[in-house]
Amino acid sequence: MTRRIPEPPVHPVDLPRRAVSEAVGTGFLLATVVGSGIMGERLSSGNVAVALLANTLATGAGLVALIATFGSVSGAHFNPVVTLADAVQSGTSWKDVPIYVAAQVSGAFAGVAAAHLMFGEPLFSASRHARAGAAQLFSEFVATFGLLVVIGGVSRRRPAAVPVAVGAYITAAYWFTSSTSFANPAVTLARAATDTFAGIRPDDAPGFIAAQIAGATAATALLRWLVPAAPPLSDP
Repeated sequence: MTRRIPEPPVHPVDLPRRAVSEAVGTGFLLATVVGSGIMGERLSSGNVAVALLANTLATGAGLVALIATFGSVSGAHFNPVVTLADAVQSGTSWKDVPIYVAAQVSGAFAGVAAAHLMFGEPLFSASRHARAGAAQLFSEFVATFGLLVVIGGVSRRRPAAVPVAVGAYITAAYWFTSSTSFANPAVTLARAATDTFAGIRPDDAPGFIAAQIAGATAATALLRWLVPAAPPLSDP
């Protein structure tokens, strides 16, 4: 009879490390979104579909890598509405929420600045990319609703699959929503500070954020009834 070697205990990560994890992860996410948008636009010779495809693939792949990297440290939220939804479901402590959100927003702006520096753009510049109208706002509601449903559903049953599931969903949502699926208030705020392919006019950002909060709220309410918290199933 073989003796099973006990696994080492898992110690909770302190708040400063989790905050840095959220800031760095969100920063790399924005550097990926903005940098790949600039690169795609420069190399596509004006073909918007090709530029969007490059932007999409880089963002989806980046999300998989970043969530896999930082998930065990902070949960890899990189998104204020994900943090709020987790707090509502007794995941993240409410006292930690402001720190998480501050880290995400500051990291997002740092990521935009890093992308601009890499491509010789001004450090920050107000976007002139119009993203207005009811269709775009509804798209953000749908995109954020879907993102929260994917995260909530997969994390309850197959937590190891979350990085791939989120990356795949965002890759798809870039194309099935007219807004190209920002689905993240920190991302929206930071993308208002880049006058490049990935930008959004500052005047349009508040409507996007309101739609994202509404979508996250609806998804959280649905998940609390549809998929109650349960121990994850073992992988086959």
